Amino acid sequence: MSSDIEWGRIILMTALIFFARVSDVTLGTLRIVFISRGQKYIAPAFAFFEMLIWLFAVRQIMQNLDNLVYYFAYALGFASGVFVGLNVEERLAMGLRLVRTVTRNDASELTAALRARDFGVTSVEADGNSGKVNILYSVIKRSDADRYIGLVKEFNPKAFFSVEDIRFVSEGVFPHRAQSIFRRLRLPGLRDWGKTK
Repeated sequence: MSSDIEWGRIILMTALIFFARVSDVTLGTLRIVFISRGQKYIAPAFAFFEMLIWLFAVRQIMQNLDNLVYYFAYALGFASGVFVGLNVEERLAMGLRLVRTVTRNDASELTAALRARDFGVTSVEADGNSGKVNILYSVIKRSDADRYIGLVKEFNPKAFFSVEDIRFVSEGVFPHRAQSIFRRLRLPGLRDWGKTK
């Protein structure tokens, strides 16, 4: 009977250590993202809970240094937390991106299509290696990147484009789409929470 209780305790502690590490590493990943985006009020809150959970996990390890199962739970939780954190960050799709599109073809149709969908576009004529080119610059929401690039590929399949993250812009033209954090995460049952009326 006592051995059953002991195994039950080991299984419970293993699961707690694993999920604690998944949670704190996920929070740590998001904290780094918020820091890089200049969110100086949200990042410390994430740091507080990240460290609180981490201390719980480390305490369990230090009290059971002879149990290798806890070590594996700790390491596996860390690796899983990195994976979960990156996926959550990708689904949140926060921030802005600069898309630079270079095309040898006439870009007027592409420019008109982008502007018709409320994307801000600045068009510049330039000289490329093989002659005249058009360069389009757009600052877009990260969540709109796939839609924007889809239009570029539809109207100019051979266009060269590059995408880079930017931290701050003074103003811009963006498609209006009110979305709560839960809708970005695509969590069932929470999609309507926080919608603007």
